[in-house]
Amino acid sequence: MTYDRLVCANCAAPVTEGRCPVCRANRERLQQENFFAGLNPMTLIALLAILIAAVALLAHQTA
Repeated sequence: MTYDRLVCANCAAPVTEGRCPVCRANRERLQQENFFAGLNPMTLIALLAILIAAVALLAHQTA
């Protein structure tokens, strides 16, 4: 899950806005915890497609 959809229980605002100290702390924790947490799902799908294409190209060249 990406943190852009999370809502803070303290201030009821999106965590990405960082309106209160709890939001800011959780946003920092999520960013440090996982590099891919800040990426949206379409970006992850595009990266996966590029990786698959690169592996297919490499396999085709070695065969």
